[in-house]
Amino acid sequence: MNIGQAAAASGVSAKMIRYYESIGLIPAADRTDAGYRTYASKDVHTLRFVRRARDLGFSVEEMAELVALWNDRDRASADVKAVALRHIADLDHKARELQAMSETLKHLAESCHGDDRPDCPIIDSLASAETFPAPKRAKTVAFFRRHPGSPIHPAQGRVR
Repeated sequence: MNIGQAAAASGVSAKMIRYYESIGLIPAADRTDAGYRTYASKDVHTLRFVRRARDLGFSVEEMAELVALWNDRDRASADVKAVALRHIADLDHKARELQAMSETLKHLAESCHGDDRPDCPIIDSLASAETFPAPKRAKTVAFFRRHPGSPIHPAQGRVR
């Protein structure tokens, strides 16, 4: 099947399929003599696996780890569970951060008169010198320390 058919069958857009191939998350597709990509049912199965992992919020690095574990029939289920538990911890952390942001915005919105005057605590807060912490990239770095042979380069997101 061609890339459009594989996209329709897997739920992954053709653009994402090409991207996943370019970073080494999925193997490069076979090509016809004319250079068109062709996909077998095994490829669609892999794309569905990746789509489901993406739907659960796994990062590209985590998806690469899961695909590698999925393809390793000698893997320990404890390794897969560890990936899932790390991801759960990340999701819980993000949920707490989102809740804190929501509470801050609710407080600011309640403090705003919402009238014709230009005074606005929401704008004042955004313009203040106080900053919010930048997102951490430690998880990505830690993955590559644990998996130095990963096909995805941590800085550029490219195949090594």
